[in-house]
Amino acid sequence: MNPLNRQEDFKLKDTKPQLGERWPHGGRGGGGWISSDRATSTYDLVEQMFYLYVRVVKAKDLPPNPVTGNCDPYVEVKLGNYKGKTKHFEKKTNPEWHQVFAFSKEKIQSSILEVFVRDREMVGRDDYIGKVIFDMHEVPTRVPPDSPLAPQWYRLEDRHADSKVKGEVMLAVWMGTQADEAFPEAWNSDAASVQGEGVFSVRSKVYVSPKLWYLRVNVIEAQDVEPLDRSQQPQVFVKAQVGNQVLKTKLCPIRTNNPTWNEDLIFVAAEPFEEQLSLTVENKVTPAKDEIMGRLILPLHNFERRFDHRPVHSRWFNLEKFGFGALEGDKRHELKFSSRVHLRVCLEGAYHVLDESTMYISDQRPTVRQLWKNPIGILEVGILSAQGLLPMKTKEGKGNTDAYCVAKYGLKWVRTRTILESFNPKWNEQYTWEVYDPCTVITLGVFDNCHSGGNEKSGGGGGGARLDSRIGKVRIRLSTLETDRIYTNSYPLLVLQPSGLKKMGELQLAVRFTCLSLAHMIYLYGHPLLPKMHYLHPFTVNQLDSLRYQAMNIVAVRLSRAEPPLRKEVVEYMLDVDSHMWSMRRSKANFFRILSLFSGVISMSKWLGEVCQWKNPVTTILVHVLFFILICYPELILPTIFLYMFLIGIWNYRFRPRHPPHMDTKLSCAEVVHPDELDEEFDTFPTSKQQDVARMRYDRLRSVAGRIQTVVGDMATQGERFQALLSWRDPRATALYVIFCFIAAFVLYITPFKIIVLITGLFWFRHPRFRSKLPSVPSNFFRRLPSRADSLL
Repeated sequence: MNPLNRQEDFKLKDTKPQLGERWPHGGRGGGGWISSDRATSTYDLVEQMFYLYVRVVKAKDLPPNPVTGNCDPYVEVKLGNYKGKTKHFEKKTNPEWHQVFAFSKEKIQSSILEVFVRDREMVGRDDYIGKVIFDMHEVPTRVPPDSPLAPQWYRLEDRHADSKVKGEVMLAVWMGTQADEAFPEAWNSDAASVQGEGVFSVRSKVYVSPKLWYLRVNVIEAQDVEPLDRSQQPQVFVKAQVGNQVLKTKLCPIRTNNPTWNEDLIFVAAEPFEEQLSLTVENKVTPAKDEIMGRLILPLHNFERRFDHRPVHSRWFNLEKFGFGALEGDKRHELKFSSRVHLRVCLEGAYHVLDESTMYISDQRPTVRQLWKNPIGILEVGILSAQGLLPMKTKEGKGNTDAYCVAKYGLKWVRTRTILESFNPKWNEQYTWEVYDPCTVITLGVFDNCHSGGNEKSGGGGGGARLDSRIGKVRIRLSTLETDRIYTNSYPLLVLQPSGLKKMGELQLAVRFTCLSLAHMIYLYGHPLLPKMHYLHPFTVNQLDSLRYQAMNIVAVRLSRAEPPLRKEVVEYMLDVDSHMWSMRRSKANFFRILSLFSGVISMSKWLGEVCQWKNPVTTILVHVLFFILICYPELILPTIFLYMFLIGIWNYRFRPRHPPHMDTKLSCAEVVHPDELDEEFDTFPTSKQQDVARMRYDRLRSVAGRIQTVVGDMATQGERFQALLSWRDPRATALYVIFCFIAAFVLYITPFKIIVLITGLFWFRHPRFRSKLPSVPSNFFRRLPSRADSLL
């Protein structure tokens, strides 16, 4: 592919889908359309998709089998080549199913709908009981917000529809859209090949992240702890565990039976609280051996919940003794009043528990709902379709993709239904979120469903549990959106693989951000991003990294236990679990980002250099005129600067971005990345590569670190030379500088400040004829100053 075309293919594209409601006059043969006059609708950001709905409620008076005397009934709904079946009941002539079937109008190739009632047989063909036939031209259309169509009793007919037979079935048949409340739980013709438990994994669902708390355990002190060897004082530390999280205090600096620490241990806990706080007091006998001297187990729901910075009360807890001999096992769990630990434990409700990368945060609200503010807006997202998806797995020797989309914002996760065996799936599902802060990000990911049933074989090969493959991801920052505007765009789904950058398809979205309170939104821009407890009692950087990783794991585990599960690999990809891992490509990208920040300063310095060199005499003269004006009227300096920035901002409004931001392959350094760097980026931690490969990468990392080390050393040298000006490390240099400072102070005292600035400016803008190519005197003097680099080994 041409590099220019390839770059265009990776960009955002405008789309013009037919959004809103358009209703046909009647069923399959209805002519004309009814456009909705309502300004807003629950489904006004998606294209309408029409479905034929069949609700099978129940049956009565079904005849028993003349041979067995029993009836094991089920209903089969047939429309052309599509068939849907209810579950069957054993020995029941009045069954109740309450199941709904949805057939896509686009795929309807028949003019009649047949509903069969059959008797299931263990051996041989199922017996026919009766059927009901509907003419598709006569099916009514239900237009929301109409109430659901009332089901009716229908007499069953024989095979040839000549006469009625015994038995009736209660049905409701209507034409509707995906906005119908029956749609999410309905059997869908798009997933007709899915059987059994796989049906639940293809339906759309909404999930809510668990309520997360920070658990603060302040270990203050312990009293009368006794080691097994009482001839020696213990060196004590405390180990606390909540679920898989294990933290330890520092060793008490002195050996004593009454150690003190006053140290905080922070954990992440999720409601409902399933884990307990397990705390052990241990003695460091040798560097490789720890001896448990007491244990304490406490349920989390007993702890005080703190909503502000006020301290909670501390408590003494008795320790359960350990360390008795085998013959005294009955004493192992005796409570001894002489050994106890002093704790201050609370559940922190005023913090926001970070469970995602801080760069793409979607929520900043504290844990407790009482501290939440009112929402400032509404975010509506229409997940329309995907185009040009690549085959993700093989089935019966043929590549296919069973795609679904997941969106995450705040505590709410949504998952669209799975469209089977389609490279251009159409979901047309719309979801809504409340927005509490505009400086947040919504993340959408597209995945291939590997759990819809059947014997799929992953495209990557290999055994083990099947994982839902990632197709691509999109991020949209709400603050980059104009309010009350509908954005309809096609986003490229880009995935970085060990083989290089790959476009997996495109995701078509319709996004609208509606502002509820402009004053409140403007008010938020002057306030901290996170709740105030993050600033009054902040965590360390290492604590935040560890807590975020634990929170991500808890969210992934809890959502994977839902039904149907939102799988762990999906949640981890959406939350960017591996974003902290080393990547040469990402490091280069960040380095070039820093360079681009200084590009404006560099351009300005180049322009000033050209002015000083008189490259354009007219420009230089105009700069001199401006300089004289500012010298004569210094009170104009600050107003001029701010007026200039105001005019730049007004001018740039014409060229403001018209689209939401998207994944930039050039910024990410993903287009020309070296294959070995990609292989390193996808390596496990710790590495799984051979020794020679690991050695080569280690040497490369050392060379990069060596260059960084040199730059950091040069920066330190310049700073130490400034310190050396007055430190008398070089007595002659310091003496010269001190004398210069005395003369400068005297001259500056007797000379007006305007004259000093004027002379300095004229000297700076002097003509090249009066310049020397050699370094200036101050530069020569500064470079001769000593630094502490001489003292380095």
